[in-house]
Amino acid sequence: MTTPEAGALSTSAIGIPTGDSAASLAHADLVGRLAREIYGQGQAASAPSPPASPQLPQGLESLPQGPGQPSLPGAGLGPPSAASGFQPDAASLGARNVGGPAAGIPGLTGPSAANPFGGTPAPAGAGFLDTATIPSVHPLADPLASQRGVPSARHGLPEFFVPSLPDVAAFLPGGPDLHRRVAADHPRANAFASAVAPSLVPADPSKAGVDVAQENFQRTGRPSGDPVRTVEHGGDQPFTSGDYYFLTGSPRNAKPHAKPQAAPRVEPSRHHGPVPRVTSTPSSLVGAPFDVERVRKDFPALHQSVNGHRLVWLDNAATTHKPQSVIDATSEFYARHNSNIHRAAHTLAARSTDLFEGGREKVRRFLNASSKDDIVFVRGTTEAINLVANSYGRANIGPGDEIIVSTIEHHANIVPWQLLSQATGATLRVIPVNDRGEIIFEQYAALLSGRTKIVSVTHVANALGTVNPVREIIALAHAYGVPVLVDAAQSTPHIPIDVQSLDADFVVFSGHKVFGPTGIGALYGKKHLLEAMPPWQGGGHMIEDVTFTRTVYKGAPEKFEAGTPDIAGAVGLGAALDYLESVGLPAIAAYEHDLLDYAQAGLADIKGLRLIGTAREKASVMSFTIEGQANEAVAHHLDRHGVAVRSGHHCALPALRRFGVDQSIRASLAFYNTREDVDIFLQALHRLARH
Repeated sequence: MTTPEAGALSTSAIGIPTGDSAASLAHADLVGRLAREIYGQGQAASAPSPPASPQLPQGLESLPQGPGQPSLPGAGLGPPSAASGFQPDAASLGARNVGGPAAGIPGLTGPSAANPFGGTPAPAGAGFLDTATIPSVHPLADPLASQRGVPSARHGLPEFFVPSLPDVAAFLPGGPDLHRRVAADHPRANAFASAVAPSLVPADPSKAGVDVAQENFQRTGRPSGDPVRTVEHGGDQPFTSGDYYFLTGSPRNAKPHAKPQAAPRVEPSRHHGPVPRVTSTPSSLVGAPFDVERVRKDFPALHQSVNGHRLVWLDNAATTHKPQSVIDATSEFYARHNSNIHRAAHTLAARSTDLFEGGREKVRRFLNASSKDDIVFVRGTTEAINLVANSYGRANIGPGDEIIVSTIEHHANIVPWQLLSQATGATLRVIPVNDRGEIIFEQYAALLSGRTKIVSVTHVANALGTVNPVREIIALAHAYGVPVLVDAAQSTPHIPIDVQSLDADFVVFSGHKVFGPTGIGALYGKKHLLEAMPPWQGGGHMIEDVTFTRTVYKGAPEKFEAGTPDIAGAVGLGAALDYLESVGLPAIAAYEHDLLDYAQAGLADIKGLRLIGTAREKASVMSFTIEGQANEAVAHHLDRHGVAVRSGHHCALPALRRFGVDQSIRASLAFYNTREDVDIFLQALHRLARH
């Protein structure tokens, strides 16, 4: 994160709005609570009774104002209180985290004129947010900041910032279910959401006790009851990433089996630099058709018969098939270049080392990391998360500390943190989700505190397909100085990832999910974090010197790669990323978006089918149950028609139990699937014997 210029800043200089609007007051309250939590030393106080309507945040009446700023209105708002913020109802939060810990944070002490940040006294003449008087308490201060030209934290704000109101509100989940849940849990937060994003929080739920998303899905084939967001553009007109993860409007209202309409496409990337990225700045893309038949020719496994029918592979969230280029690269390595890497002078060792390190460079380029030394090869996403939990976690997390995950995580992003919590005395906190399967952003904000040591969340939920607003999750965590791990196992096959643009601290993914070999994956970590982390496993290759009294370790990434790695896997992973880059992830995402809409519209016609996970931002996963049908029996029925889907809990039991089931059927798409695949799938479902 960049550090603002040193010196005292006025409220407007750091994006705090002024004036008498409810949005301004609510945002000032949010900023105040963040600042007090970061710098405050006072004892927690009981939460005040929530106001009936948005009003002046308690305790802010007495704050001195910055020069030239209007005074905050105070008439008719009542006397200031000693406490500010809100106290979530832990019982109600915990009730929705079936089998999980309770959520919530204690109340926060309020500010005063002499002590605007809790336990951090300010000089008598200090103005509001006079940053020169605030000590830096960032737990992850970047030791390389001065080399990168970033001003020192002791001369200004520390190395994090409070995200602006538009940044936080842009991707705030909404809808009637948000209104019901947030209003029930803590009306203060509901008042904030209503003030900053009234269009996302209806004043009155449309139907109490009715699942609006399911009802609308059955009627229209679209999970959301809200108007479809489209972007009209032509030529060089830009559009932003706020629209259905960076895509333009598509024929979402088309009937399931109507003639396909031409939709905007993006030109596949064929250069050798970084692939196109989703960033916070507008971009302009060139329209071009997506040739799925050409793509299918590259995947030999797709061209076979199963039970007398052509294979329809809809189990892509579990693993993907491999293009011929990946198969050839792996075979060629074993046929011509096989050798252990490094530590040898012969030709094959040099070839093998070059291929292995070339794979690392391709991962760097795929993620747009700043250096290939930020990339650690691992067996996959599961090992990568365990590495961070055991290395970073055991070095930085102790009794009373907190770890935040979400309800919709894969078990691989739950169990390692549970093991760490049991070993250290830390507490696992869980972000709840609404009835669509979207995280409730306000309650995520409520969970963050000075006790939070890491946030670990999925980018795309493997059981539901929900696309989480990771950019906003990261920005808010960084306001507390908290690092964030992003599980990108399900997003990397579908969405461009730019770790520098996201400002992610850790990103993990698996090779076999991105059309590469099994048994290989990668961990990205910021350089200063990896350098500070101790080794996780010991052995060969990761050492500089060994005696019986001490061992000197290499730097990152080698110190995390003990023993002989999966060299052929790294070569195959590099070939897979080359293939994705040649097709173009923006083109892939646009094509899959249309295919998902087409498939979900067809599922809406299946009698008794309940779609689980109806998020408005969703990737290529459809999880469902059918009334009166056993999940495994449905999967076997589809297999008899050549259609491969997954049935079970998908290693995401807490996510499914949030929706009242332990198992589901999951069909998941990839860019080599076609509308004909979807039609075969739907026709087989229609042939199910009804009881």
